[in-house]
Amino acid sequence: MITSFPVFVGLTIVLFGGCAFMTGQALAATWRPAWQVIPYALLLGAADRFLGFALFGGQLLSFSGWLLDSAVLVCIGLLSWRLTQVRRMADQYPWLYVRTGPFSLRKL
Repeated sequence: MITSFPVFVGLTIVLFGGCAFMTGQALAATWRPAWQVIPYALLLGAADRFLGFALFGGQLLSFSGWLLDSAVLVCIGLLSWRLTQVRRMADQYPWLYVRTGPFSLRKL
């Protein structure tokens, strides 16, 4: 049985998306590279699959479902990482960088 769209939104985007957002923030706050978001998001995708199976009767060993969940979580984590890094760079080094948008910096 495949989980429904409301379960996908509630579990993957809201619950685990929040976890991925906080993971991206934590990695950027400790000056870790962006690629480290990916393995954490893949693990979050596996946990998402398990909770979907345990709570809502979804399919546990669905590779395409895990891939979709993980791809969404990787995107959320990387966006969060970039937002946090741009904010920290502009706040910590105001003589070097100025924010030109939520995802971009400009050197002075």
